[in-house]
Amino acid sequence: MEEVIIRPIRQEDNAQMAAVIRGIFEDLGVPKTGTAYEDENLDTLYEFYQQPRAAYYVVAKGGQVLGGGGIASLHGGPPEICELQKMYLTEALRGKGMGRQLLQRCLEQAKAFSYASCYLETMPYMRAAQDLYKKFGFSYLDGPLGNTGHSSCHVWMQRSLETPLIGE
Repeated sequence: MEEVIIRPIRQEDNAQMAAVIRGIFEDLGVPKTGTAYEDENLDTLYEFYQQPRAAYYVVAKGGQVLGGGGIASLHGGPPEICELQKMYLTEALRGKGMGRQLLQRCLEQAKAFSYASCYLETMPYMRAAQDLYKKFGFSYLDGPLGNTGHSSCHVWMQRSLETPLIGE
């Protein structure tokens, strides 16, 4: 049986990861406008995350990409804040601890890039994701930071990276 691994995105993962994200949006009936679904970099994640202080990881089993998540500087925000971006897992991975491992990897990388805090946006009905973020020390904000263009994401959270992560 193939092992599920978390690894840096490769160029050949672009199409699969874009399909995973679009599929999740369609399965959950998530708004497509004002979300990651319509981000211009969705089909070129590998290339987008080659910028300084950015990283994207995929969760894969064999040659199949089943999810992913990354960090990059918060667009339109101060340079000390990164954003957790495009963290999505297929239904087959949910509830198996892969979200926790992926989030841990992203936050460790954010600390290594010397960000002071991590910001994220999500949707109100994505309760399981919010519960995971809270376990990792994220707190709710009253409004958005930066200029992500995700007008349909009405839940904003942030976490200091100066406090220890779960595994530290």
